[in-house]
Amino acid sequence: MKRIALLALSVVLLLAGAVAPAQASPAVADDGAKVVQETWLDARTVDLQISSPALGTTGMVRLIVPSGWAAQPTRTWPVLFLLHGCCEPVDYRSWDQFTDVKAFTAAKDALVVMPTDGPAGMYTKWWNFGLKSTPDWDTFHTAEVRQIVERGYRGGTRRAIAGLSIGGYGAMAYAFKHPGMFGAAASYSGVPNTLYPGIPVWIIGILARAGIFNYLNLWGDSFGMQPIWSASNPYDHVDQLRGTALYVSCGDGRTGPLDPPGQSDVLEPSALLSSRSFTDRLRTAGIPVTVDYYGAGTHSWPYWQRALHQSWPVLAGALGLPA
Repeated sequence: MKRIALLALSVVLLLAGAVAPAQASPAVADDGAKVVQETWLDARTVDLQISSPALGTTGMVRLIVPSGWAAQPTRTWPVLFLLHGCCEPVDYRSWDQFTDVKAFTAAKDALVVMPTDGPAGMYTKWWNFGLKSTPDWDTFHTAEVRQIVERGYRGGTRRAIAGLSIGGYGAMAYAFKHPGMFGAAASYSGVPNTLYPGIPVWIIGILARAGIFNYLNLWGDSFGMQPIWSASNPYDHVDQLRGTALYVSCGDGRTGPLDPPGQSDVLEPSALLSSRSFTDRLRTAGIPVTVDYYGAGTHSWPYWQRALHQSWPVLAGALGLPA
């Protein structure tokens, strides 16, 4: 009788247009990471709570599955990772909440992965004076989440990655640290040269904004421990990006066409300097990059939504999808 009642409840939910809760996927990553809670918000959106050895705790991920995902249960799908920025209260939900990504991808056969990076995880393995190996955001994203998406949610092996602000840094860092994992990488208002003059202070500032005051835990001191900073700096490893389709965009911080009157900020000019130094080095090395330095525009979501649209041809090419 209990099974009949549960089946009846599922039918009622589906007829009402809701999505019945499902058991968490049994998929397990190589290091034992696994989904401990799966929450379907609608037919295309599912939140995953993942028990993560790399983080030493649980981490959240939101997936937007392709429109044909449920109807084609044997098909795998190209995967687009979207990385958020620092200090955003809605965290892993931000791309979904502040942009039209769900509508934009409705007719595109891509599985969108939007993982947490905490308040300011910096998409890296934290140094922590060499005393402990967590949090390791790199392993969480590029191994644990990737493997769970591939093993439990039919993600394929064609991948692209894009991010905003420190997420833009993360996209380029993951692309160079894991050659061949991502066919394309895009940075929107990012800091792909973390050692550009003034950028270490910029990073210390965003860590403090997130309530992280011992910035040395990240990569140590940028002067005394420069080799540790350099090991994670895309600017210092452009040759490892050769063969990856690249896109970089940024404004200059002045009030732009997508801003209310009188807006400006100090983050975007710093991101622009870091981004320009990076793309200059790419070009010097003979590595192609699509660039959009669009002038007036602030460090804000309307520009990042636009950048996702405008970079789609670069990302789609890597995913094997129409531009």
